[in-house]
Amino acid sequence: MLTADIDILLAMIDQAYDHRSWHGTNLRGSLRNVSLTEARWRPGRGRHNVWEIVVHCAYWKYAVRRRLTGERRGSFGLKGSDWFVRPEHATEAAWRADVRLLGDTHRSLRAAIATLDPPRLQRAAPGRTSTTPLALIVGAAAHDLYHAGQIQLLKRLAKNAA
Repeated sequence: MLTADIDILLAMIDQAYDHRSWHGTNLRGSLRNVSLTEARWRPGRGRHNVWEIVVHCAYWKYAVRRRLTGERRGSFGLKGSDWFVRPEHATEAAWRADVRLLGDTHRSLRAAIATLDPPRLQRAAPGRTSTTPLALIVGAAAHDLYHAGQIQLLKRLAKNAA
């Protein structure tokens, strides 16, 4: 693989997160103008809300970056892993802080990808026996798009429930 391949991977995660693309709304776009009320709304008991999905996506961007760099666990900005019950403190400031956390983790993932040695993309990631950096990065882009669609659906359901 060549440096151009790194550029393609960066374009993939950027389009899935916040750059214009042909496929429609990306993750950041799905959050545009989401109010605190919409972020907190749940489609049913035991179901995740938009806010929880935002933090979940931030966590997995962190996890992919950590796996790419060999960084130790435990440096994510919140205690826990995977799904974080939200809101702990339902304020506009807390909601915006978690959206910023998502953006910050995207930028740190992007920076880690940009520094990868292209020949390393198809070798097992540090601490992994079968997952390659290439698979982790492609999976991160797919993860963002999956949850962007989920958020779009939740927003529509919330409006219909109101």
